[in-house]
Amino acid sequence: MIEEKWYIVFGRFLKEYRFTGLLFLLFSCIFTAIFSLYELELEAVWYSVLLCLLAAIPILGIRFHFYYKLHQERQKICNSIEFSFEQLPTAFTLAEQDYQQMVKLLGKKNAEHLTEWESNKQESLDYYTTWVHQIKTPISVMQMILQGEDTKEHRELSAELFRIEQYVEMVLTYLRLGSETTDFMFKQQPLDPIIKQAIHKYAPQFIRKRIRLRYESTDLTVLTDEKWLLFIIEQILSNAIKYTMQGEITITVTKEKVLQIQDTGIGIAAEDLPRIFEKGFTGYNGRSDKKSTGLGLYLCKQAAKKLSITINAESVPKQGTMFYINLHTDKLEVE
Repeated sequence: MIEEKWYIVFGRFLKEYRFTGLLFLLFSCIFTAIFSLYELELEAVWYSVLLCLLAAIPILGIRFHFYYKLHQERQKICNSIEFSFEQLPTAFTLAEQDYQQMVKLLGKKNAEHLTEWESNKQESLDYYTTWVHQIKTPISVMQMILQGEDTKEHRELSAELFRIEQYVEMVLTYLRLGSETTDFMFKQQPLDPIIKQAIHKYAPQFIRKRIRLRYESTDLTVLTDEKWLLFIIEQILSNAIKYTMQGEITITVTKEKVLQIQDTGIGIAAEDLPRIFEKGFTGYNGRSDKKSTGLGLYLCKQAAKKLSITINAESVPKQGTMFYINLHTDKLEVE
C-alpha cells in the first residue's frame, strides 16, 4: 500500500472531528444569542471563543500527532504479509476495541477454514495418488494383452490406451503442482538420458504415425529436477506427435542450454499463440481435434516456473511449431 501524505491524513482527521467543531460553533452561537437578548456586551463571548480556539490549537496538534502515528502503525501492519494479533495497535476507544475483537474473531474463523481446506486438499491428493497407482495396474494388463497380437485394431487400441494413461498421469501432476509439498529434488542432471526417456516412451507413437525423429545426443548437464523436466519434454513431444500428420520432429540442444523441439505439424494460429499456456485454452486446432484438454501446456508452464526455467513457442500455421525450453537457471543452487 502507498503511504498517504500527512496533509491528506490531516484532512481526514478534521473530517472525523467535524461534529466536535460544529458543537463548539453551536455553543458559541447560543452564548451570543443569550448575551444579545439580555443586551450584554458581546466582547466577553468573542473573547472567550478566541481563547478557547487558541487553547484548542496545541491540543489538536498533539491529538493529530498520535492520530497520524497510529495510522502509520496500522499501515505497516497492512503492508506486512503476515502479522500476529499481538501487533495490533493499542485500542484507546470502545469502537477500536470492538473492531479489534471483530478482526480477531474473523482471523480465528479464517484459520479454522484454512486448516479444514488444507486437510481436504491433502485428502484429495492422497485419494487421487492412490487411484492413479491402482488404475495403472489394469492399464498395464490391457497393454500386455494387446501386445500379444500385432493387428491394426490392436495397435489402435494400444494407442488409445496410451492416451488414457497420459490423462491419468496428468491428473496426478495437476494435483501435485498445486501442492505446497511438491517433491522437487534439484541436482546436476545429464540432459541426454532425460530426453531419451521421453523418446523411448513415445517411440510406438512415432512408428504408428510414421513420423521421422531427428535427435543428436548431447553431453550437457543441467541443474534441474529430472522427473518434472521429463514431464515438460513429454508433454511437448506428445503435442508434437498429436498435431503432426506427416514429416518429422527435430530435437536439438544449443550450447546455451536451450532445448528446442520442432515439428512439421499443422501449427498454431497466430491469434492463439499468446494464449497456449493458459489453463483450459485449446485454441482452434484443439477445438477442431476435440481431443485437447487445454491442461498439458498449462501444466508445463507451471512446472517450468517451479524449475525456474522459461518455455515459449513460435509457430507458422500449416508449417509447424518450435518450442524453446531455456534450461539456463541462474537462480538455482545445489544444496
